[in-house]
Amino acid sequence: MEKAPAPASAPADRSAVPPEADPTPEASERPEVSRPRVAGFASAPPVATQLDLPATSAPPPPPSSLDYLGSGPPTYDPEPTALPVADPDELGDLVADTVLDGARYGSWTLRAVSLRGDSARYRGEPRRDALLTARFGTGEQALVLVAMATGARATPGAHLAAAEACWLIGRAVGRSHQRLVADIRAARRGDLKSGLHRLTDRSLGKLRASAVEQDLDPEDYSASLRCLLLPADPDCRTRVFFGVGEGGLFRLRDGEWQDIEPRVSPADTTGEPVLGFGSPPAETPEGDRLTMDLGIPTPPSPYEPAPEPPREPFRFRASVARPGDVLVMGTGGLADPLRGEPALCAYLARRWSGRTPPGLAAFLADTQVRVKGYSDDRTAAAVWEA
Repeated sequence: MEKAPAPASAPADRSAVPPEADPTPEASERPEVSRPRVAGFASAPPVATQLDLPATSAPPPPPSSLDYLGSGPPTYDPEPTALPVADPDELGDLVADTVLDGARYGSWTLRAVSLRGDSARYRGEPRRDALLTARFGTGEQALVLVAMATGARATPGAHLAAAEACWLIGRAVGRSHQRLVADIRAARRGDLKSGLHRLTDRSLGKLRASAVEQDLDPEDYSASLRCLLLPADPDCRTRVFFGVGEGGLFRLRDGEWQDIEPRVSPADTTGEPVLGFGSPPAETPEGDRLTMDLGIPTPPSPYEPAPEPPREPFRFRASVARPGDVLVMGTGGLADPLRGEPALCAYLARRWSGRTPPGLAAFLADTQVRVKGYSDDRTAAAVWEA
């Protein structure tokens, strides 16, 4: 029987190769397989073979996250293991394993993170690092404070001391933020340094007083403290760092790391009591000295408190940022591996030298890259300049 011819309106075979294509013999020998079309989805494009891919010699970008860098894997697991013991009557004292924050004002973008170290995660100890980010004021008069503190090692309540140190300096800066903004805009470096030194001393003095009220040793209930002041005014690129204790301040400029931690001399670690805060005058109104300086310590009298041990030196730096700079402040948990492991410096330089700052999740992934031998809490704040 003779077949009826196909109607003229019949659709063309979609699996046929266009006339301009030159199929390989292998492709022409394969049987055609019909695939049903699914409503709502376009037909999939042809899969590219290795011969179809363009040749390129550009190196691949660095991976978005790594587990560790250095000579070998760290001792502890990369993820939290044990939670700290909780007191049912003091649940407000608990701290999260990780805190993440960020902001963008004027010409800068902020990323900040504080995470528990590998050792504390394994042993079920709380994070001794504390982080505070706060904005005081509104509009171009606003001032952003980033404060981070580290409690004393192997001391119960160290995380509480670190948190209180951040709150105390935050309250002091917040109450003085209008004056601080004016000094930053006018580049009054001397006024800034002396004023912030007073605020820091008073805040840490209140921390010691809090220890006494709780019947704690002030040396145990103590914390290092590091702060950044960032004005929201887009026309002001002055960035102010101040604080006491261990940690680091770094700048990533043109793909190269610079350690810009302020240096202090041995003379800065000691000093005489400040007049008006409990110390007697050095001499009488007639100019006679009240005591002879024989170079030996004087035993404390029952009417005067014993002299305090030498304080940590106050560190201060005010600098003008350039477009493209990345300013990084960190506790010892980040500063130590940055100074001790070149692979970490190179990795973060590649990750943070892009045109745009990383998102919060990417920043967290970058800062938690581990290095063998460094298992402390890690807190970091990074400021990208547009």
